[in-house]
Amino acid sequence: MADAVNRQWIVRRRPEGALRDGDFELRSVPVPVVGPGEALVRVHRLGIDPTQRGWLNDADNYIDAVPVGTVMRGSGVGQVVRSNTASYPVGSWVAGMVGWQDYAVASEGGLFGLNVVPDGVPPTMMLSLFGAPGLTAYFGMTDIGRPEPGQTVLVSAAAGVTGSIAGQIAKTLGCTVIGTAGGPDKCTWITDRAGLHAAIDYKHDDIDACLTRMAPNGVDVFFDGVGGRVLEHGLAHLAPGARVVLAGAISSGYQGADAQCGPRNYMQLAMRRARMEGFIFLDYLGRFPEAFAALRDWHDRGELTIAETVSSGLESAPSALRAVFEGGNLGKQLVDIVESSRWSSKPHHSTLTSVQLEAG
Repeated sequence: MADAVNRQWIVRRRPEGALRDGDFELRSVPVPVVGPGEALVRVHRLGIDPTQRGWLNDADNYIDAVPVGTVMRGSGVGQVVRSNTASYPVGSWVAGMVGWQDYAVASEGGLFGLNVVPDGVPPTMMLSLFGAPGLTAYFGMTDIGRPEPGQTVLVSAAAGVTGSIAGQIAKTLGCTVIGTAGGPDKCTWITDRAGLHAAIDYKHDDIDACLTRMAPNGVDVFFDGVGGRVLEHGLAHLAPGARVVLAGAISSGYQGADAQCGPRNYMQLAMRRARMEGFIFLDYLGRFPEAFAALRDWHDRGELTIAETVSSGLESAPSALRAVFEGGNLGKQLVDIVESSRWSSKPHHSTLTSVQLEAG
């Protein structure tokens, strides 16, 4: 430990348009010294989500922008290596906002603090199923979408971590689920692994023709994480009384400016007496235990499958964030900082699909 350094990705400037390598700087600083009530965490894996791009903009968001000159904000999992508090025993696994760095300091309290991983839960699932993606999928689908057995549900970005969980929740609730994704491999995963009833390849298929055939009576719930043209296609095929869940807009690139393409056919909402509603998972903070219990129950029964795409090395973090906007990942995008056999030692790991990518 005396010879160790803490590598950190620092936000060097506000990005303009797509992310570039020069927007960040990799620095080496001393490993933090922990004080009373604190613990030192060796970060093992980072979680990469599209919303992190939005945190870099000097614009309105659901949390403050990451200040220039500070460590890039991001979730992750790690192991406690030094502790001055019984809340974080040495050797325990924790998850939360660790930042893009080798070492983080854990202290009690705060909405974005670090939490000890519960027994029986694979650590990286705290970044997917039991993290922001799973909570977004759960509340967006059950509270806003409110699907009923026998209804037809459309999920965009259904090979992404949030969309794939949302689609599988709808299937578990007795719905016919159609997912959209980019490319035949992702579409095959949607149907063969995630178990959705049908998949549409937005890169190659005629989306309108597919929806006309797959949902002849219209779509009752549209869980959208893409926006743009995909949102317009979904609005064109709504059933009377449909619910449209706005969970994201990855087609915009989250670059801090208005999207170039909006829903030109928004009057379909009026014609179909439908409702479109946005939300943030933090709106449901008091109901997190409900979501955790339901998601764990479905997972334990084998009804939820999580895919992971893993890039190697802290150096790959910026390119991993770019990849989620370029369609380069399946499921949850992770960055592996420390290789660990513990990823496969926890129960239920057999439900994970992992894809390993090399840095760069």
